[in-house]
Amino acid sequence: MFIQTEATPNPLTLKFIPGIPVMETGTAFFTTVEDAKISPLAVELFRTSGVNAVFLGSDFITITRGTAENWETLKPQLLTAIMDHFVAGKPVMVSVGSVVASDENDSDVVKQIKELIETRVRPAVAQDGGDIIFRGFEDGIVLLELHGSCSGCPSSTVTLKNGIETMLKHYVPEVIAVEAVM
Repeated sequence: MFIQTEATPNPLTLKFIPGIPVMETGTAFFTTVEDAKISPLAVELFRTSGVNAVFLGSDFITITRGTAENWETLKPQLLTAIMDHFVAGKPVMVSVGSVVASDENDSDVVKQIKELIETRVRPAVAQDGGDIIFRGFEDGIVLLELHGSCSGCPSSTVTLKNGIETMLKHYVPEVIAVEAVM
């Protein structure tokens, strides 16, 4: 097994690409080992001192380190943990979280916003090792949750305001602003 790595816009986050599917459906984002108990892979990665977050995408894993650690030390340990996990045939998840999909009760505006996020935003941020999840639309404000390399990224505000907000305002006149939520 050969695992590629890619830098992300967030210097504390590195993208690992194992060359095989990671998540069959949806994504998962963990910031503590307690949250990660539904993912044996994430639990294993948190055993490496200095890992602050683990994001599991369709075909990649994004890991965020603390500021006191460096990639030269962490990267070999994480590569070994990922390789050992997949070679042993262990599951990535023991249960799957829910994905926020369109609901028949959604207004036409919310359906349009969700469709734009799914088709234009999420694929773009996945290339950088992150994910953006729709969490609501209130009084003209789109609420989005940032995961993976997007969470804590220095350029996430620019991405939200200059990229996502501009695009949503263009296609959906009811959108006034976009804000990140935890």
